Amino acid sequence: MTSVSEKMTNRFGFIVNRKANKIEIKKAVESLYGVKVDVINTMIYSGKAKSRYTKAGFINGKSSTFKKAIVTLAAGETIDFYSNI
Repeated sequence: MTSVSEKMTNRFGFIVNRKANKIEIKKAVESLYGVKVDVINTMIYSGKAKSRYTKAGFINGKSSTFKKAIVTLAAGETIDFYSNI
């Protein structure tokens, strides 16, 4: 954990569908985990060009574009991802 994540223990990150808006993300998280969502911040990461050299020559490609949602829960709420293990 970093010093930022230790201060904000009620924040969780999710990779979500790029077309999903904040309202849809909030409803999904509240229904899946049974928690009260306070704030949602979203960001879209663009795909980056990648290339590597092989015996056959250079192979060019691209990593996928994705959307990330940082969900801040209400005070006292938490998500236990490891309860089902």
